[in-house]
Amino acid sequence: MAQQRLSALLVVHNEEARLPSCLERLRFADEIVVVLDRCTDRSKEIAARFKAVCLEGAWPVEGKRRNAGLEACTGDWILEVDADEHVTPALADEIRDQIDIALYDWCDIPIDNYVGARCVRYGWGGSFGTSAAPRLSRKGVKRWGLQRVHPSVSLQGVRGPRRTHVMDHFVDRDISDMLRRLNAYTSAKAQDLRQSGQIGTLPGNLRRLFSRFLKCYFARKGYKEGGMGLLIALCAGLYPLLSHLKARYDD
Repeated sequence: MAQQRLSALLVVHNEEARLPSCLERLRFADEIVVVLDRCTDRSKEIAARFKAVCLEGAWPVEGKRRNAGLEACTGDWILEVDADEHVTPALADEIRDQIDIALYDWCDIPIDNYVGARCVRYGWGGSFGTSAAPRLSRKGVKRWGLQRVHPSVSLQGVRGPRRTHVMDHFVDRDISDMLRRLNAYTSAKAQDLRQSGQIGTLPGNLRRLFSRFLKCYFARKGYKEGGMGLLIALCAGLYPLLSHLKARYDD
């Protein structure tokens, strides 16, 4: 089998502080594609230093800008990475070894999430975080939905085994940063709900608050993380309720 080419794809908005360390860990890829969404900082200059292919524009809808990036990639395989994520050397070696012999079309990559310097492995979910995601796929296999935040994903072909090694995700700097993220996510989700005309009901979203909290705290073992796991479960539960309330009452 011929050697497969790998494209690494990033979608960024004013990420000059975190972009260099992320790109440094992507040198193992055959191509780096950076989608610059309404950037006004030095992100383009930094991407150019790493010989990245840059695609500039304005995409208010997250799904559209991610799809634009997928289309711009020319590799046989595409690895999607965010600016606050680092591909570990072990994962890079595993990906390079696997894509030349893979009999599948896409697979999940495990993610270690950090809040500050602390690795928080348990309790993520409910649209507020994930411990694994389908980041590695053949060209043409993946398509993002047209939502502003947490767009849906359509994947074709055969699902492969989850990779063994992890990607490091520096998701929040501290608890205040986590709460700011919850505010931003729910505001964007509220716009999607209003646009769809289906904002749900207060009783329905109250039930989701409890079901999501229980799933994250108990089924996904958030209790192992102590108070941090409790906070993550609360944020996951509040996410649909706050989105509903903002869609109903905010201008």
